Amino acid sequence: MRKFICIVCPKGCHLEVDDQLKVTGNSCKRGETYGISEATNPVRMVTSTVKIKSELITRLPVRTDQPIPKSRIFDVMAEINKLEVTAPVAIKDVLIANVLGLGSNIIATRTVEK
Repeated sequence: MRKFICIVCPKGCHLEVDDQLKVTGNSCKRGETYGISEATNPVRMVTSTVKIKSELITRLPVRTDQPIPKSRIFDVMAEINKLEVTAPVAIKDVLIANVLGLGSNIIATRTVEK
């Protein structure tokens, strides 16, 4: 039996997922879906910063545009840490396409003109 706190809505239901993937403790269908996902293939969004050559800032905020497997977070962070960009950069610019073949891009979350 695995226990999770659902983060899909503000209620924060305390979920229990058994070996047959039966979810209890959820108050909505989304909680059941979340519990099964967490038990079988947990995924997360990654947020970080990268070096930027700019007159205004030294670090550019970035994130994944799709969740990635939780087990690959450190691998993705290693790729992000290798990156250095040069201004100008626009919000949502793809800085690393399909990072590590996971189907997620690393995108800028801020526009930097110079």
